[in-house]
Amino acid sequence: MQTQLACQFMLDTLTAHLSPRLTYHSVYHTQDVMRQADRIARAEGITDPDLLHLLQTAACYHDAGFLNAYAEHEAESCRLATLHLPTFGYAPAQVAQVCQLIRSTRLPQAPTTLPEAILCDADLDYLGRDDYARISHLLLSEWLTYGYLADPANWVSIQRSFLGSHRYFTASNDYLREPGKRRTLATL
Repeated sequence: MQTQLACQFMLDTLTAHLSPRLTYHSVYHTQDVMRQADRIARAEGITDPDLLHLLQTAACYHDAGFLNAYAEHEAESCRLATLHLPTFGYAPAQVAQVCQLIRSTRLPQAPTTLPEAILCDADLDYLGRDDYARISHLLLSEWLTYGYLADPANWVSIQRSFLGSHRYFTASNDYLREPGKRRTLATL
């Protein structure tokens, strides 16, 4: 399993081919999710190198489906992972694990394993960070561009509802990010 090469291939592909209209689901989001997944995994005591590699791969490929589709992008991400990862020495069982991790990020998130919880928390880590306002504005812009939000006046109520119902699934991210998310929610 050549994780570094598999991820560099996908990051290069995203950089070259993602629509610039994807202001939130950009290569920067993917890189952030990769960093956060690694941080959370280590905070949760994950030391198995194979599992860390699978998490990194899933983080790197989790939004690759946006190359070809907006709706149901997780399924397209799995299709791309299944297509490309064997080239980098991933066994069928490893590809299946990566796809299961990717599928766990679909909203509403309901992870059933610690690795799934780690990836879900990494994907929405920003909800409890100081850069929430900047990042959520990127999502607002993207939704307006793609027609997922007709009236920007509804954005704040959508965010209130989402932040109010969201939960972090790992103990480490709940401790680190939940207070910031509550502060953000109080200001909306």
